Parts: sequence; structure tokens; C-alpha cells
Amino acid sequence: MSTLTIKQDPRVEEKFQTYPGKIKAKLTHLRRLILETAAETEGVNEIEETLKWGEPSFLAKKGSTIRIDWKAKAPGQYAIYFKCTSKLVPTFREVYGDTFQYEKNRAILFGLDGDVPEEELKDCIALALQYHKVKGLPLLGK
Repeated sequence: MSTLTIKQDPRVEEKFQTYPGKIKAKLTHLRRLILETAAETEGVNEIEETLKWGEPSFLAKKGSTIRIDWKAKAPGQYAIYFKCTSKLVPTFREVYGDTFQYEKNRAILFGLDGDVPEEELKDCIALALQYHKVKGLPLLGK
């Protein structure tokens, strides 16, 4: 495990304060999984935590941006978003099938009352954090 440097934008914490209590807890859990995975992923020494499109976002130097959010128009779910033009979500779908619920090629969706398959999700996060290193491999090296 490497020492991880986290560059934090203070607006992220302000954004977390705007979520309803149960949602905030769910998104805080996703945030913890992202940072934990970054610390455990070889070659990821720094991660930037910022806002993109008003959503908490995470970016590693050789990775693809990961965003997390909850939308009031879909109050029963929250999501982790990946770049829709990448091979990430199609690969997750192929490797993990119905372990996850997907939104097109851009997100993994979670119900408020469901469990998060942590090991599988951390694997997906690790692929996103090193995407530019693995994007040429079949199934991103999976």
C-alpha cells in the first residue's frame, strides 16, 4: 500500500452538507471506498477530490474521472459515474453482469436500501483509477 496524497477542494465538503442525512451516509461510504481503493492501487500516489458538474469527483494522474452523486429527481437511488466514452462501464457489465445495475455506459446505480458489493466495486474503481494504463488491454486486464 502506497502513501496516498489527497488534494481536496473544500467545495466537496460543502456539497456533502447539502445531501439529506441517509444520502450523505451512502455517498460518504462511496467516497471512503474510492479513497481506500486509491491507497491500495499500485501506481496511484495522488488523487484529486474536486467538484465536476457540481458533483464530488475523483481523479488520479493516469486514471479516468470518477463522480458520485444523488439526484432529487431519482430519490430512491444514488450513483457512481464514469466517463461514458470510456470502456469502463461496458467492461464492468461484461465482467460483473447483474452484480450491478447500470445506467447506459456512464454509471453504476445503487438503491438506498440495497447493499454495495464492495469488493467488486473496488475492482471497478481501481480500473478507473488506472484507466489510461489498462485501456488497451482486453477487458481492461480483467
